[in-house]
Amino acid sequence: MNYTERNTLATSLAIGSSQGSGHVDSIFSPVILFFGLGVAAVIARSNLAVPEVVGKALALYLMAAIGLKGGVQVSESGFTAELGIAALAGLGLSLLLPLPVFWVVRKLGKLDSLNAGAVAAHYGSVSVVTFVTGVEILTASGMPPAGYMVAVLALMEAPAIIVGLWLARRATAGSSVGVGHHISESLRDGTVMLLMGSFAIGLVIGRDGFAPVQPVFEGAFRGMLCLFLLDMGLVAARQLFKTRSLTPTLALLAIGFAVVNGALGVVLGSLLGLDAGTAAALGVLSGSASYIAAPAAIRLALPEADIGLPLAMSLAITFPYNVLIGIPLLGWLAQLLA
Repeated sequence: MNYTERNTLATSLAIGSSQGSGHVDSIFSPVILFFGLGVAAVIARSNLAVPEVVGKALALYLMAAIGLKGGVQVSESGFTAELGIAALAGLGLSLLLPLPVFWVVRKLGKLDSLNAGAVAAHYGSVSVVTFVTGVEILTASGMPPAGYMVAVLALMEAPAIIVGLWLARRATAGSSVGVGHHISESLRDGTVMLLMGSFAIGLVIGRDGFAPVQPVFEGAFRGMLCLFLLDMGLVAARQLFKTRSLTPTLALLAIGFAVVNGALGVVLGSLLGLDAGTAAALGVLSGSASYIAAPAAIRLALPEADIGLPLAMSLAITFPYNVLIGIPLLGWLAQLLA
């Protein structure tokens, strides 16, 4: 039994999932229930809170863990044609998805070009936490994605932000900050560096080198993810209650983008011959929306934009939808197409 098989078996035993009951198990898994607890605490006006420094530490741990495990898996399977296909598909989606999002929020959401570009950057880029949660749910359902999807995740984060900034800046010609600056900033982003760096470490050390730290980065992974999603539930609910610029139309579009973009990713992955779990993971990436890297880039490059709007859409609407409903549906679609 190889590393991937042992990991899948351990996850299945821990959560008690099977092919026939994967959807039910994903809904009632501790990961989802802790997210619901955070939302319920805000609704109940509880003083429950996760210190900011703890939330950041949990985020660093999760990114390092998913990068390491992905690198170890690729070290065993090697660089394959499937990896190249998935990477090109992810890169293409990241470059193209901001375009229809920009047009839709301009026409239906009635946003100006500046804020439409900010929203497009968020919905073309990806959410690391949504991906991590999706891998956990898909694995528990008997559909473990390929480890190389960590590299695809890193590839998809920056291009959409650059395209969104370009769309927004068409209305403000004469900016002194060029595309090259945004590319450089994106590559130096801490999230990208940690993901790719830990992926490279996993690739170098392989299964034998990973064994001594496996109890930390694999054994504790699910518990850490539960605590992080508790924090995300608190943050998402508070952001939803705090925002003033989120209209009902934009709220519906936040769900619509997740549905359409996610289904597009699954269909594309299936047509390209990816296995069901990997195609579903591509759909999870396509249907997610950034609420870490994109807000930081937009706040720096477009200080005049209303950063609260895309943040509320991505974090308070799209993220909960994906965690509670979207990921299981994308897994079902991938199985159907496979």
